[in-house]
Parts: sequence; C-alpha cells; structure tokens
Amino acid sequence: MSISLQKGQKVSLSKDNAGLSKIIVGLGWDEVKQLSGGGILGSLFSSSKPATTIDCDASAIMLQNGKLVDRADLVYFGNLKHKSGTVSHQGDNLTGAGEGDDEQIIIDLASVPQEYDKIVIVVNIYQAVQRKQHFGMIQNAFVRLVDARNNNEMCKYNLTENYSGMTAMIFGEVYRHNGEWKFSAVGQGTNDPGLGELSSRYA
Repeated sequence: MSISLQKGQKVSLSKDNAGLSKIIVGLGWDEVKQLSGGGILGSLFSSSKPATTIDCDASAIMLQNGKLVDRADLVYFGNLKHKSGTVSHQGDNLTGAGEGDDEQIIIDLASVPQEYDKIVIVVNIYQAVQRKQHFGMIQNAFVRLVDARNNNEMCKYNLTENYSGMTAMIFGEVYRHNGEWKFSAVGQGTNDPGLGELSSRYA
C-alpha cells in the first residue's frame, strides 16, 4: 500500500520492499486553469496568465558525500542517462498536460556506484524568468516512487504549499543510510532560474 508523505517526512524504501532493486520516480504537475471575466479574481489572474504553456523540467542530481563533484552527474533532458547507466531520464514533457506522471526518472538502486550517497530530484521551469512563470501557476504537483518490478506505488508526496514566485523546486531526495535506501520529501521552492544555478547549491 502506498504511503502518503508529508513535507519533511522520511521513509525507508529497502526495509518495506524486500529485494527492491529498481525504482521509477514519477513527477507530475498541472497548469492552473486561468479565470476569465471581470471582478477582483479576473483582474488578479489576468496579469499572471502565461503567454505560453509552462514547461517543467525534472532532473536528478547525483551527489558524493552530499556534493556535486562533476557536471556529468546531472541527469536531465540534455543528458538522459548517467555514465554509470544507473539513473536514466525518460524524456522531456513540454506541457504537463494529461493524467499521471509527466516525467519519469528510473534509478537502479542496486547498481548505483558506492561513491554516490544521495540523488536529489528537482524540477525547474524552463526559461522561467524570460517567460515570467513560477510555481504559483502550477497545481497538483507530486513526486511518487514506484517499484519497477511490479509497478506498485510505494510512496507519494503531494506538494500542497503556495509556491508563488518560486522558479524551481527540490521535490525530494533518494539517499543511502546505514545500508538502506530511503526517501525524504523535501518540497523546497527556490528562485534559481535554471538547473545550473540549482545544482550549484550542492557544489
């Protein structure tokens, strides 16, 4: 049965899923439906209506001792597979339209090289500054972890806070602790304009 996580909550992936080796990290979001018409609400939303669809990009930042030591350890739409072959991005979704996961990252936990102790899952809005877009225009954002053996959802974290003005988001962290793989629901918004600035937090 899937565990519904709260912000800051941590859960063991290994302990409750014997033999777990590969997981699917599914991320999803919807664009807020803009209101039209007059009145206060109409005027509020008219100024924030995006000229184009919101393109959110999911990425995985692979850390050694909590640090990003090589740009090659970023897995994103421009580098879909890590050099170790253990983390792979399933491709870019340009709009977030439709049901279910918008983007997926597959992690082969059993084979991740020992030097990597943490994999941070982040999402940023492509060209957020230029397009004047932010996470206040996003709703129903979530991250979920699925056992790749049977497609069973192990846990899900729905991001429910108001993230207006935030252009990037640290969704969660998959990390090793005492020989176990765990997941932490982070849900931290940032003002980083892109993945480069976001990843520099771990330099």
